[in-house]
Amino acid sequence: MFKFPSLRGFKKLKGFKGEIEPQEIFLDKLAQKKEEELGLSERKIEVLLSENLLRLFYLSFLILMLVFLGKTLQLQIFNNEEFFLRAEENKLRVYQVRPNRGIIYDQNLKQLIWNESSFDLVLDKRDFPWETPEKEEILEKVSSILQITSLELEEKIMETESLQVLIKENISHEILVLLETKIDELLGFQIEKNIVRDYLQGPTFAHLIGFTGKINSGELKNLSNYTITDYLGKQGLEKEYEETLRGEPGRLEILKDARNQVLSQTKVSDPQPGQSLVLWLDSELQEKVQEELTRTLLNSGTKKGAAIALDPKTGGVLAMVSLPTFNNNSFSKGMTQKEYAVIQNNPSKPLFNRVVAGQYATGSTIKPIVAAAALQEEIIDPKKLIFDPGFLEIEDQYNPEKIWTFLDWKVHDWTDMRKAIAQSCNVYFYIIGGGYKEQEGLGPTRIKEYLSLFGWGKTTQIDLPGEKKGLLPDPDWKKEVKNEGWWDGDTYHLSIGQGDVLATPLQVASSFVAIANQGKLLEPKIVQKVVNQDKKLVREIDPEILNENFIDQENLQVVREGMREAVIYGSSVLLSNLPVKAAAKTGTAQTPKENYYHNWITVFAPYDDPEIVLTIMIESVYGEQVAALPVAKEILSWYFR
Repeated sequence: MFKFPSLRGFKKLKGFKGEIEPQEIFLDKLAQKKEEELGLSERKIEVLLSENLLRLFYLSFLILMLVFLGKTLQLQIFNNEEFFLRAEENKLRVYQVRPNRGIIYDQNLKQLIWNESSFDLVLDKRDFPWETPEKEEILEKVSSILQITSLELEEKIMETESLQVLIKENISHEILVLLETKIDELLGFQIEKNIVRDYLQGPTFAHLIGFTGKINSGELKNLSNYTITDYLGKQGLEKEYEETLRGEPGRLEILKDARNQVLSQTKVSDPQPGQSLVLWLDSELQEKVQEELTRTLLNSGTKKGAAIALDPKTGGVLAMVSLPTFNNNSFSKGMTQKEYAVIQNNPSKPLFNRVVAGQYATGSTIKPIVAAAALQEEIIDPKKLIFDPGFLEIEDQYNPEKIWTFLDWKVHDWTDMRKAIAQSCNVYFYIIGGGYKEQEGLGPTRIKEYLSLFGWGKTTQIDLPGEKKGLLPDPDWKKEVKNEGWWDGDTYHLSIGQGDVLATPLQVASSFVAIANQGKLLEPKIVQKVVNQDKKLVREIDPEILNENFIDQENLQVVREGMREAVIYGSSVLLSNLPVKAAAKTGTAQTPKENYYHNWITVFAPYDDPEIVLTIMIESVYGEQVAALPVAKEILSWYFR
């Protein structure tokens, strides 16, 4: 009987990690014996790979290795700095420490602006858990607190290109309390303290001071050293002096680990507070001008007007009012798109500063300048009399039977230059401007030249944004723009401030400064000096002369006397009972709307040593009612008392 050998003596094969069972050895032995019987033990079946397939295999392998090698070179060498910076950004964050913004004072150091604390909710995308289940939960919590949908919140985050997203500005106290209790749960979200402006009597100083607003994406791209939560000047002095008022932000470095835990905080630099502005502005005069101009607009049935008061010794702006106005606090503290649309679509354009950007026909306001030009060019003696029957008739140069008639507002009889200024005689200025019979006229070229010397047709360089330069037409301009020739009638109209000539109220006031101070055209300035936070002087802004000695003193004196006679017996006699002597020139300019006129008055006083030049313009007054003159009377009566 066959016996299986004892298995106790079998051992594991060395180097083999598993174990070979005895029966496996036995079966293998039988298989080997069977192969020998059949003669198969030495025979093998081989299938050779094709040569093309091998080449393809080797080529694919080579390409794969080259791709891996190229990517390694790109990551390790070419993009090394970029990925290094990204890695550093993930652990080292640099934050700005916002400085206090400078204050704005009037000439008596009355504070016109206050800084108030504000809080914004900001998301840093680098800290937000994008790929975790917490994402939806966090968005839901934030949207619930802010009372918006999580979809709206997510869209706002995704639409913002920068790493930081301003989620909500000027958070209300109630929302702030809720956020502070949950902010640790809202990964990536943080509350940032900010500063917003509180403007004293906002509408009274709105066009002058302007306002600040949150930086927009375009500004953020073009400006350095600003963040998505910063405010900057958008209009007025806030914009013009942004660099001075803002100050220099400080820098804070925060080191975080991979779990977003703060490891250390290092203050690199302290913020430097902004410098403050002291204006030439008399805030009480500003309030009075606005009060009187507003009252007159209501009484005259119009809605638009402007007033500017300058110091003729320095060019300093004592008051500047444009109506209608707006509340700059609404912009500083944030407004909805709907609220902004209401202001933007208002047909009266309350955001428009009519003093520096309104361009108007001036009417007879132009006459003192035309008179000065005629005297300087020696085309007429100031005592020469010209007969004014209330109209001027001119034969058509091509058809003598056709007569052109240019009207005056009344019959003035025999008139010299002083009376012509005092009573605003159109016929007199038609003749010295365009010529008539034996009397030579200035012509359009010389009229334009002298208007330009007085600052018309170009910006005054005032320290405010948005100033317009007006328009001084001439034959070349008319040919280019209208494709028409220049006629004598164009010159006659130009001589009395009608036709295409346009000026801003600021240009008019600035030109009369040169008449008031006997020949110096000064650059209008709003800011008098810059001071630090302790009100110590940093720099003084000296008056700047734009032009002088372009009109002889004796010629200017004739013009001044004509303006003085306007108050004594002429078109401005309403000012004759002021506490001081004054000189003035009125103007009534036709508008495209029939029987509606722009109403002007420019006054300087006291006559012998002027302290103020005041220009008032009221738009589109119905009929020939006197609207601007009573405003000037009330303002100057108050001012000199």
